[in-house]
Amino acid sequence: MSRQAAHPPSLAEGFPDLSAMPIARQAHWGRILSAGAILAVLAGLIHAFATGQIAWKIVAQFLTVPVILHGIADTVIMAVLAMALGILLGTIVAIMRLSPNPVLSSVAAFYTWLFRGTPLILQLLLWFNLALVFPVIGIPGLWTGRAVDIMTPFLSALLGLGINQGAYTSEVIRAGLLSVDAGQYEAAQAIGMGRMRALRRIILPQAMRVVIPPLGNEFIGMIKSTSLASVIQYPEVLHSAENIYYANSRVIELLLVAGFWYLLVVTLLTPLQMMLERAYARGTVRPAR
Repeated sequence: MSRQAAHPPSLAEGFPDLSAMPIARQAHWGRILSAGAILAVLAGLIHAFATGQIAWKIVAQFLTVPVILHGIADTVIMAVLAMALGILLGTIVAIMRLSPNPVLSSVAAFYTWLFRGTPLILQLLLWFNLALVFPVIGIPGLWTGRAVDIMTPFLSALLGLGINQGAYTSEVIRAGLLSVDAGQYEAAQAIGMGRMRALRRIILPQAMRVVIPPLGNEFIGMIKSTSLASVIQYPEVLHSAENIYYANSRVIELLLVAGFWYLLVVTLLTPLQMMLERAYARGTVRPAR
C-alpha cells in the first residue's frame, strides 16, 4: 500500500486559513433606532417631571405625614386579610369544582362566574349599601343588628375584596390540583386515605409548587386593588391622599406620594414571593453544575 493511500490528505489542504480573518458583524439599525427612540421618550418624561409644575418639596413633605403612614398600614392590613379570605374561599371552591357531586360543582361554578363577571368596584358598592336590601342582619332569636351599623367601610371592603379574590384564586388552586399526577390520588386511596385527608396531606402540598407564583402575583394585585375601597370611604393610602389634596389642591403631588408607597410595598413583597417559589420548587429544579 502506498504512503499516499495510508495517509489521505486533510480536508483543510488547499483552503486558506480563515482563523485570523475579522468577523463581519451585521449592523442592527432597527434595534439601534428603537433603543434611541425609547431613551428619547424616557429623557423627555424625566425632563417634564423635573421642570414641570410639580412641587417636589411638597411630595417630600407629605411622604411621612401620619395620615399617609396610617393609610399605607390600613392598605397592607386590608390586603393581607382580604387575600387570606380569598385563599380560604378559593380552596373550598376549587375542591367543590372537582367534586363528583353535581350540586357542589355547579354552585362553585356559579360563584366563580358571578364574582369574576362583575366589576370589583360594583361589588364594593353593593356590600356598602347592603342595608338598602337587608335593613337587619343577624340570626333570628339569637342576635340581630342594623345593617347600616354592621356594614362599615372596613367590613364592606373586606367582604368585597376577599370574596371577589376567592373567585380568581379558586381557578389558580384548581389548576394546581389538576397538575398533580392522577397516580397520587390512586396511591393515597391504596393506603386507605380518604379524599379530604389525601388532599390535605398529599395533593395540596404538591400543588403548591404550581399555585405559589400566580398567588404571589394575585397578592401584589390585591395591594393595588385596595385603592378601589376609597369609593366606600375606607381610609387606605389613596383615600388619605385624596383627603389631603381636597384641602390643599396639591393633586399631582399627593398622587405621587401614594404611588411611591404602592411601589415601595410591591418592591418589598417581590423578593418574598421569589423566596416562597424557590422553597416550594426545591427538589424539582436541577441545580446548575
